[in-house]
Amino acid sequence: MTYAAQRPDIVSESFGSPKDPPILPIMGAMASMLWWPEAFCRQLARRGRFVIRYDNRDTGLSTKYPPGAPPYNFGDMVDDAIRVLDDHGVGKAHIVGMSMGGMLAQNVALKYPERVSALTVISSSPLGVDTSGLPGATEAYKEHSAQGGDVDWSNREQVLDFMVKDARAMASALHPFDEERTRAMIEADYDHSGGLASATNHFLLKGGGPKRTVRDLTAPLLVIHGTADPRFPIEHGEALAKVVPGARLVKIEGGGHEMHRSDWPQIIDAIAANGPELDAAGMRHVNSSTVV
Repeated sequence: MTYAAQRPDIVSESFGSPKDPPILPIMGAMASMLWWPEAFCRQLARRGRFVIRYDNRDTGLSTKYPPGAPPYNFGDMVDDAIRVLDDHGVGKAHIVGMSMGGMLAQNVALKYPERVSALTVISSSPLGVDTSGLPGATEAYKEHSAQGGDVDWSNREQVLDFMVKDARAMASALHPFDEERTRAMIEADYDHSGGLASATNHFLLKGGGPKRTVRDLTAPLLVIHGTADPRFPIEHGEALAKVVPGARLVKIEGGGHEMHRSDWPQIIDAIAANGPELDAAGMRHVNSSTVV
């Protein structure tokens, strides 16, 4: 049996009461569930939400594949999100995605609109629309990112040093960079994942998502974006909010391509306010054959 034929294990955990409206956060490239910090999830749970975080394929404790030739595509990762909802008996949830996770979240909302009560996209870019006129990553960030090609991803210290530099390159322009906390977070992710070499597969993924665009979204959309994001400048968030009728844009002043702890109150308030409240029947109905 090949890797492609096997059903991957997608590991998840939850916070709060299953009786509360569910939220499924999806993190970006190379990042396990730990990048939705436990303290962040618990604060959101205290707002009366059932929070489910999970390890994307090739991260954390979920199934990993040899680096260099992932036997899955972007669409498979979209289906993984629905499998996590099924695993927790959740029929409909507020999907929250950051960076690449924001792309996945948009795809989930387009492919499975009946499973999405609300959509929040953080530090990402609009799906299926022309973004050629939008500014790309800053020159400083592109210069830093290119150095990733020289990293020996099997060497723990090299990986940790590069990832700390990466976090600094994407950090807030307003709040001080906490290198000690950041390194501890990256060390925890590295150890949780057993290394990050397989996670580089995320940069090799091809399509597989729906052919629709964000203009077809039906779920209430919240866009959260830092005004100093060096990876996806603020214009990407503005463009996403502009093309979706009724979308709300929350700008994080000085925010980078991250969720700085000092900005958590603003981010959590915005997420908690997005979307309709669901009754128990609407949340718990599950069709286990949804993923194909």
